Amino acid sequence: MGLKQEILRAIDTLGFETPTPIQEKAIPEILAGHTDLIGLAQTGTGKTAAFGLPMIHLVNFDLPNPQGLILCPTRELCLQTTSHLTQYARYFKKSGIAAVYGGASISEQIREIRKGAQIVVATPGRLIDLMKRRAIRLTGIEYAVLDEADEMLNMGFQEDIDEILRHTPPNKRTWLFSATMPVSAERIAENYMEDPVEITIGRRNKNAENIAHTCYVVKEKDRYQALRRVIDYAPDIFALVFCRTRKETRTVAERLMKEGYNAESLHGDLSQAQRGFIMQKFRDRALQILVATDVAARGLDVDDITHVINYNLPDEPDRYTHRSGRTARAGKSGHSAVLVNTREVRKIEMVERQAGIRFKFDKIPGGHAICEKQLYALVDKMVQVDVNQEEIGKYLPPIYDALNALSKEELIQRVVSTEFNRFLDYYRNAGDINAQRKKKKVRPSLAEGRPPMKKKQRFVVNIGRQGKPLREGAIVRLICDKAEISSDKLGDIDLKKEFAFFEVEKSVAGKVLKSLKGAKLDGRKIHARFVEKARPAKIRRRKFNHL
Repeated sequence: MGLKQEILRAIDTLGFETPTPIQEKAIPEILAGHTDLIGLAQTGTGKTAAFGLPMIHLVNFDLPNPQGLILCPTRELCLQTTSHLTQYARYFKKSGIAAVYGGASISEQIREIRKGAQIVVATPGRLIDLMKRRAIRLTGIEYAVLDEADEMLNMGFQEDIDEILRHTPPNKRTWLFSATMPVSAERIAENYMEDPVEITIGRRNKNAENIAHTCYVVKEKDRYQALRRVIDYAPDIFALVFCRTRKETRTVAERLMKEGYNAESLHGDLSQAQRGFIMQKFRDRALQILVATDVAARGLDVDDITHVINYNLPDEPDRYTHRSGRTARAGKSGHSAVLVNTREVRKIEMVERQAGIRFKFDKIPGGHAICEKQLYALVDKMVQVDVNQEEIGKYLPPIYDALNALSKEELIQRVVSTEFNRFLDYYRNAGDINAQRKKKKVRPSLAEGRPPMKKKQRFVVNIGRQGKPLREGAIVRLICDKAEISSDKLGDIDLKKEFAFFEVEKSVAGKVLKSLKGAKLDGRKIHARFVEKARPAKIRRRKFNHL
């Protein structure tokens, strides 16, 4: 592909032999000319190397100023990308790659940049902080990458990205890499890219083809029991379970751990050190099941995940593509399962249209089928196990004496029961928990991708444009994070000079009000209250009576 020898040497050291499809198409295109580029490919297809290798090839490591900028949605992805690029550039003596993200020492990050970082990998919020402190100048940026652009836009970073790109030179080259291409990403391409080349692996905004998509319909009260059965029906499962909120993530993980499963939770309330420790355990397969929120799992780069289980459907259909893309990486096959109640079945059609897939509606397996599957897996493991005769031989004579009175059949029964009794006990009286699937017609508005808001509640808050610059995206992130709701529950946002109005769906209004109590935004304490609509008829009546 024409990459420098230092890069080829690093690739060889890492054991890479054959480029993935996105790498095979993107790298020569980037190296060949001066065009901007859009790369669309599913999660786990090697997008980091697709932009990272050519950026390292093009950057001049003899110059001690930032020339390459990579924007990421989360600190996990920021750290992961930095780690990969550091490995790719290991044989360039003067290479400097700095990670800039929230939750870590900003002074240390400033030192890293001033030491002479030629490539900066950053989350938008922390990068803007550094720009305000004049700790980084973007006037020398020649190559800018928007990594997982759709995720950044889902998280409300639109205005931050606009602000950052406005401070970069107009003649820079911009590369946008994403799993899906929402309208907001197309807007960025129109505003900041010039006649970009588009490379699409697979179909645009579609899911990987080597993933089996299964939907299970259960009653709400049986959702956790359904999760257990899906897990138990796959004895060698290595799974990522997605929940909608941090509270539910903790609850599900705690129940699984209490019932003997090798599970942990990953959510936004954990410290960076805790999150890093749990993610590393999962990467090392010291964990079998990781229960996570969408935000916490972004940037989780783990191979060989057998199952992605959607304990809840994501609020936005295109997020299903990101979730399911955690399995079937690097051309392997995988399974993505969804648990829905009878009222949520209609949402499946939205996901199917958005992701270009078709779900197989299947039955949650019964107790007998699960016990049978677990028993055969246990027997197969016993047959396949390696026996070190020399090492174990000295321990066997007393065991032979203890078991001598048992017949072959009794011995088999006892060995199997030692491992298998918990399944027999749990599923002894297990009934059918499958719910009757109710088909409902999708309203025309849902076909457009988002249902209309039925009833709205208007709020007013004591912060506006005056003082520190405030953007709508910051309010969106604050409300969604504190109240643990999706952005589709928000309506109009109206920023004034000293205050702001925003609307939310009435069903979550109380939750939003409670969650904002004592909250802070950019160091400013938030005071929020309802704005009640006036009732013209009553007002007129009062005036009439007064007169």
